[in-house]
Order: sequence, then structure tokens, then C-alpha cells
Amino acid sequence: MPEPNYAVELTPPDIEPYRAGNTGIDYVTTFDSGAAGPHVLVTALTHGNEICGAIALDRLFRAGLRPRQGKLTLAFDNVAAYRSFDPRVPAASRYVDEDFNRLWSPAALGGPRQSTELTRARLLRPIVDAADFLLDIHSMQYATAPLMLAGTLDRSLALARRVGIPELIMCDAGHASGPRMRDYGGFGDPASPKTALLIESGQHWELRAAELATDVMLRFLIALGTLTREEARQLAGADFDAHPQQRIIEVTEAITITSENFEFVQDFRGLEVLPPKGALIGRDGGREVRTPYENCVLIMPSRRLAKGQTAVRLGRYVGA
Repeated sequence: MPEPNYAVELTPPDIEPYRAGNTGIDYVTTFDSGAAGPHVLVTALTHGNEICGAIALDRLFRAGLRPRQGKLTLAFDNVAAYRSFDPRVPAASRYVDEDFNRLWSPAALGGPRQSTELTRARLLRPIVDAADFLLDIHSMQYATAPLMLAGTLDRSLALARRVGIPELIMCDAGHASGPRMRDYGGFGDPASPKTALLIESGQHWELRAAELATDVMLRFLIALGTLTREEARQLAGADFDAHPQQRIIEVTEAITITSENFEFVQDFRGLEVLPPKGALIGRDGGREVRTPYENCVLIMPSRRLAKGQTAVRLGRYVGA
């Protein structure tokens, strides 16, 4: 299938003013209110081509907003990949050596292997360890509805509902190719109170992705008591009390590519609902991939169809 050609509507912000920060780690800044409260971490540029999160953090810095309680840390993750962003080939800067968001296991972070992304993840690990709450800002390959990725824990789903947007919440377990930051350590531990969300803000380079990323970030900070609604309105005039009727998609499985040749049978873009059980989705070498149940939802079909990677996730709508 030919790849869609999306216009780059966003301008990558200059993040050089945030290099020094105040944590001893480049591009990481912590604001301490001096009052008791949670340590909240907001991250952007986990993938270097997903610039909406950098725009959201840049807006927050420029607004001069500070936490009302606890601490607020703002981090730009894969800066090395971001530096290579070129609007003529905007997809090329996702990472330098490997996906930064598949490295978040003690074995990978503490092991002997080396890469640009592992070096950066190891530097950021103490910051992630210290956080009580995490919002990781992402965007998507296709121009489909935004998704809040809440994981499989009830507390994450509850926080996604408190944030209130976007309309769709996806409950998923991740990828076979490696764990995400959202699921690292206490964030993925049922016995821990630490809670993380990952927002997929829309297509990578559309204007509304930056607006949605900013809105979600502010609502996340309001929900945790880091900012008040009045303070957030200094940055965005949104009605933070307005919430859509949210719907939940439960992911039942991720289709991991096992051959050197995976192809979809249609130009799927995501959130298609295939009514019949057994509908053909694609072919993984000689193996047919079909829907396991009726009204199966296809979630974030990938254009990066390589062995060991996730081709698509399968899910179904559940009662909201």
C-alpha cells in the first residue's frame, strides 16, 4: 500500500533554551512548589518526529506556570532524534538507533547493550523513578481520532476519565518488542500507586495534534492538583469542565510480525470495525491474519512492517 503523504503543518520549536534545565540532565527541568504533593512528570519527544509534545511543553515553559503543590518535571526525551527532524522527510527522525519506547525494562536499562536511545533512557531513568504520575505525549502515523492509552490497571483508567479527553480510551498491554515508559516500574505494578498515561494526540504533523496535546497536558495537571483551572486558562482558553462521553476500547491482542513479509489486505488507517468474525486483515508470510471475534476494532495499524514489530492491535468497544 502507498504511504499517505501528510502535510507538515507544525513548526518544531527551538528547545535549546531548555537544554541546561536544573536537574543535571540536559533538557530536564523540575519546578518544586515547596508544598506537599505528588511529583508529576510530563515527557515529550519520546519519538523525535512527534513534535506536538515539544510544542505543548514549550508553551507551558513560556507561560511561566508553576505547580501549586508537589513537583512538576518537564522532559524532552529523544533529543538526538529530534535534532535530525526534516519536514521534507518527517518520518525519518523517529529514532537514531532504536525505539526509545521499547527499552523500559530493568534488563534493557541495566544491561550491557549500547545505543543512542539506551544512553538517553539510562540518564532519564532516575527522573522516571522519582515520578508519582507520568503523562507521555505522542502522536500517530494516520489521521485518526486521538487515543488515550491507559494500560490495563484500573487506576490508570480512572485517571484517564478524570482527565476527560479524548473521547477514546484504549486499555492495552503493550508490545512484544519491548516495554514502554508508561509501563515501567511502579507504573505497571498493580500494587503501586504510581500512575501513567500515554496520549496519542492525532496525526504527527497536523495542527490539531498540538492543540490536543496541550489541552490533555493541562487537564492532566488540573486533575492532579498541579495547576488550577484558572491558571491553565492563561495558556489555553478551553472549557476544562467540558468532557465528551468517553468510550473504552479493550485491546485483546497485538499482532506481532513473524515473517519478513507482512502485508495488509486493505489500506487500513485505524479504528475500522470489521463486523464478521474471521475477516481477513493481512498476511504474515504464508499465514493469514483474521479477526478473532465479531466487531473487531483495528487499532493503529503500522507502516513499519518489520519482523518482531507490532503490525496492528485488535480490540473491541466495552461499556463506557
